[in-house]
Amino acid sequence: MAEGRIAGEQVRVGIVGTGFVARLRAEALQTITGARLVAVAGHSAADTEVFAQQYGAVALKTWQDLVDYHDLDLVMVCHINRDHDTVAAAALHCDRHVVVEYPLALSSEAAQPLLSLAETKQRLLHIEHIELLGGTHRALKTHLQAVGQPYYARYCTLAPNRPAPPKWTYCPDLFGFPLVGALSRLHRLIDCFGPVARVYCQNHYAGFYTGPDAIPYYTTCLCTAQLTFATGLIAEVVYGKGADVWATSRRLEVTGNQGHLCFEGDQGTLSDADGTHPIEVGSRRGLFATDTAQVIDHLLTGQALYCHPAASLYTLQVATAAQRSAATGRVVEVA
Repeated sequence: MAEGRIAGEQVRVGIVGTGFVARLRAEALQTITGARLVAVAGHSAADTEVFAQQYGAVALKTWQDLVDYHDLDLVMVCHINRDHDTVAAAALHCDRHVVVEYPLALSSEAAQPLLSLAETKQRLLHIEHIELLGGTHRALKTHLQAVGQPYYARYCTLAPNRPAPPKWTYCPDLFGFPLVGALSRLHRLIDCFGPVARVYCQNHYAGFYTGPDAIPYYTTCLCTAQLTFATGLIAEVVYGKGADVWATSRRLEVTGNQGHLCFEGDQGTLSDADGTHPIEVGSRRGLFATDTAQVIDHLLTGQALYCHPAASLYTLQVATAAQRSAATGRVVEVA
């Protein structure tokens, strides 16, 4: 992708959102001499004003005001998943570079035109996938050859939450289908094992109620998918959260014809013909700061980024296929 570079020594940044990720982005920008947070727009005027004062930025009423703001090079989209594609498209049309948290959109069909728009506008469209920067993923890729030919993988993340919070992440309309909203669960595996041939998915919601915004929220979600990769490898993905999830789990394992890798929490082991051995797993801390610094460096110097938007779009195509499978009860072929 041919992208316009920033003229000058500093990237002027606007942030859409005032939540957890937006704060991590703002804190990271304060440590980078080549960037300056200029403006912010959030859902609540009061929260936006407090956020802007804390980080020395201008508080704007709406995201539309922010993407139109005259003094910006880069827009960081850090709010509800449902609106990612809308805000990203508006920012690109205003000739801004764009960073957006995954997913780019709630379907691959909605996301595809944005890559073409960024190409036409010669602007950066970077979709954050910090799971690729974390210690677990780096350790997995470092030791993957030790298992020989991998034929099975399983990735399970379960998060009990009682009572389930009335947050947008528990709303299908705002968060998206579970494996779309939690796209990293698929992206990590696809980064390691390549294209997916077919997917079969099942999804369970429980405890639906109507929120104050008159749209449905749930208290429990459990989504499972079986992926058959083009190589023949079979992978199982389990994602669950909420009130009826009773045990915490963060476990990733890969089995091959010469060994087995297992990552549980922040610990890793390799089992092979010589026994089971611990392996070093790096930290998960500071990944948004790393991502932010890489984006600024890319815009100022042209240094390559760690993830191309086409890779995220492909994973979103697999997630969209999983959503169709859950809706129809059928195996779905991935183009």
